[in-house]
Amino acid sequence: MTNRLQVGMSFDRTFPPAFVTEAARALDAGGAQQLWVIEDCFYTAGPSLAAAALTVTEQLTVGVGILPAVARTAPITAMEIATLCGLGPGRVLPGIGHGVQEWMAQMGVRPVSPLTALEEVLVAVRRLLAGDEVTSHGHYVDLDAVRLEHPPADPPPVLAGVFGPKSLALAGRVAGGLVLAEPASPSYVRWAMEQAGRTPGDPDFHLATFGVLCVKKDRVEAYRTMAPWLAGQLQEPRTPYTSLPFFDDLAARFADKGVDGLATMPSEWWTELAPVGTMDDAAEHLRGLEEAGVQSVGLFPLRDVEAARTQLAEVVELARR
Repeated sequence: MTNRLQVGMSFDRTFPPAFVTEAARALDAGGAQQLWVIEDCFYTAGPSLAAAALTVTEQLTVGVGILPAVARTAPITAMEIATLCGLGPGRVLPGIGHGVQEWMAQMGVRPVSPLTALEEVLVAVRRLLAGDEVTSHGHYVDLDAVRLEHPPADPPPVLAGVFGPKSLALAGRVAGGLVLAEPASPSYVRWAMEQAGRTPGDPDFHLATFGVLCVKKDRVEAYRTMAPWLAGQLQEPRTPYTSLPFFDDLAARFADKGVDGLATMPSEWWTELAPVGTMDDAAEHLRGLEEAGVQSVGLFPLRDVEAARTQLAEVVELARR
């Protein structure tokens, strides 16, 4: 991949599996660079979706966001990634994260220390993909002379899908990059990279982000469409919001005026937050991400499949700008 921002669509966890090949073909044919498949419990499986997308495309990079570290053993995760690399050499961007701890508890695999578990898994998976024989006796990864039979000739960067300061610092030490959940603004990206101890544009550290896409001819209509979503996010704001330079003003506006206050907030706030507004507004948001050092971005469409079909063309247009 080049240093230019690679733009694609994120395949929402609620979409039916068969839609992934249609979406992948449309993105590939249109000139978009990426498709990100989402693995959340208990929806569809990331490696299966990624394999389907890779086998029906020629140029498209497929990202997997994200595999829970403890849902599979480290060798199985490495085997899944290596198999995808065999199907689409140079076109795979795998992500691994803690997983939602409530879901991990439901499956009986919740670790006492998610940080330790993620570090051990990231280190083991990266070594296995590099072709190493791995012996490890950690708290969560216990391997005895394990080596992959078909490691990728060019191992992909294994990205950490995390957001807390301690996890970001861990990613900066042992991962091949970051994938930051939506809404990833340029200011949040800079904050996250600072926590990771990494410099934006580092060629050895791949930076990917997710965003929510809503493009309308009238930006006011786009804002009104997305204001209820933003209101829901602000009920318990996470670091993607609290790191915004205008967060205090945003929170005060929401407390005073509710959803209507969000729909009428300054356009530059929306442009910083997400690709929401006109097509030009969305393109400006992506330029901000690229300037912040982002190399890959996956844009979430609306959760309705018919609406997502329409938005495929918008993703393609943004990717070609």
